Amino acid sequence: MTVSEIKFLSGPQSRWKDFKFAVEVFFEFIKGFRALHFTGPCVTIFGSARFKDGHPYFEKTEELAARIALLGFTIMTGGGPGIMEAANKGAREAGGRSVGCNIVLPHEQHHNPYLDKWVNIKFFFVRKTLLLKYSYAFVVMPGGFGTLDEYFEALTLIQTKMIAEFPIVIFDKAFHQQLLAHIEVLKQQGTIAGDDSKYYLVTDSVDEAVAYIQQNSIVKFKLQPAGPHKPFRWLLERGFKK
Repeated sequence: MTVSEIKFLSGPQSRWKDFKFAVEVFFEFIKGFRALHFTGPCVTIFGSARFKDGHPYFEKTEELAARIALLGFTIMTGGGPGIMEAANKGAREAGGRSVGCNIVLPHEQHHNPYLDKWVNIKFFFVRKTLLLKYSYAFVVMPGGFGTLDEYFEALTLIQTKMIAEFPIVIFDKAFHQQLLAHIEVLKQQGTIAGDDSKYYLVTDSVDEAVAYIQQNSIVKFKLQPAGPHKPFRWLLERGFKK
């Protein structure tokens, strides 16, 4: 959380401060929209920033991202290290497109070297909106609090029909077994519907994940390969260039 978010959430502020915060948020959204306008259709891959190159999760993410990129999707991530870097690396090395929506933090986060395009965002909630906005599928790799936040945000929006029923893949059954067990508790207690698990696939198979995304995204939404886009020069826009 940034200093301005902390101040904003700490209680009533002056009207002027609230107005300035709202304007700053507005321009963060505009910056993100302009930077990412030509990127889609995307698949967003969520995961921890803490797994290094050579870790099994890193290598599996590379493989999966490469296969998804070969379907014609742009791979989108939070733009940082770890699983995010693995996904962007896999897309880049497969000849696909790779973009990131990087959060500005005083430590830990920096954009990785495998991005064709990225945007730096100050606020987590703006970043999360951008990660959701351009994607037709989501992949949840092993991660921490941020990964779970992003996963449940996407799942809640799909469940409540605020966005279309895009496919979600939860990858690595062993890592997520306690999470999946708790979801079963939610079903038993009646806090979610018994069939809400229809919104996601849990798998250890790259082939199964790719086939699921292809069927429930490309086929279901009749997606076509992205064609050339003409930027509006008067808006200082630039097309997607690798």
